[in-house]
Amino acid sequence: MEKKSIAIITARGGSKRIPKKNIKEFCGKPIIAYSIEAALESGMFEEVMVSTDSDEIAEVAKKYGASVPFMRSEKTSDDYATTNDVLREVITEYRKLGKEFDIVVCIYPTAPFVTADKLKRAIELMDKDGVDSVTPVVQYSFPPQRAFVVKDNLLYYQFPENRLKRSQDLEPIYHDCGQFYVMKTESIFDSDSAGGSAPIIVSELEVQDIDNETDWKIAEMKYRLMVGHPDL
Repeated sequence: MEKKSIAIITARGGSKRIPKKNIKEFCGKPIIAYSIEAALESGMFEEVMVSTDSDEIAEVAKKYGASVPFMRSEKTSDDYATTNDVLREVITEYRKLGKEFDIVVCIYPTAPFVTADKLKRAIELMDKDGVDSVTPVVQYSFPPQRAFVVKDNLLYYQFPENRLKRSQDLEPIYHDCGQFYVMKTESIFDSDSAGGSAPIIVSELEVQDIDNETDWKIAEMKYRLMVGHPDL
């Protein structure tokens, strides 16, 4: 039986550091539009939905083709709710509507570097490798094994044993891109069922945390480079 997939874009309202962050214009359109369009273009999903507590975000989401069949509850809209809390709520609400999904792809609303191709590759990789989840990652630009700590205004190597090692001799270390992740629906409700996670390694050019206005400008520059349109 063919597996059914849902894309859940988590977009809470009320951003404090960047006002209306999830629908702020990014290179010509609301930033959430990139996540929605990538999911739709991939053709991998029975449903592309936005989970939000904001009527304004809901309207923008619908404009770009996502569904908003219900609003996020107050419980999953506060500062303490986790992404997993939101996903569980969404899946539970769909089950009340008689809809079941085997695979959940959580896409963040401020992830313009997500593409249809990356989403396809991630879902296909999970199926091929038989893992429970897939996460896009990027290699640290400088090896953390050579990190310093500051004590009494003096620098010390955090790992003195690596002091004289060449960077190329140290094991590459990666971190989450903060763009999306793919997982089996059952693992959202049972963390003990996790059967391993596979990576998709992404170029540093296509990764940028967006926490303030400077980050936003850097992300726009990187996006223009990625798509090859410097005048966007």
